[in-house]
Amino acid sequence: MKLLKTLTLTTLALTMSAGLAMAETYTKGTIKKIDAKAGKVTIIHEELVDLEMPAMTMVFRADEEIIAKLAEGQNVEFVADRVQGKLTVTALK
Repeated sequence: MKLLKTLTLTTLALTMSAGLAMAETYTKGTIKKIDAKAGKVTIIHEELVDLEMPAMTMVFRADEEIIAKLAEGQNVEFVADRVQGKLTVTALK
């Protein structure tokens, strides 16, 4: 029983550390349009590897802090993820 408990805890610890070690993948893009009032930004982007999406132009949600750092025509590196089912910019470089 003690061995089973030890193996279970070890497996759990390894699984958690592997999840934490996964790096976010930054994607290159160019800001096409910003709609600060609606909290949206249109980005012409390369492939979104983590979301398995090809290169295209898309509208993303973004919070006020991220939108404040953007300007139309600006080249960016960003992380996108699904937040409550909506594609959202979650980080910028």
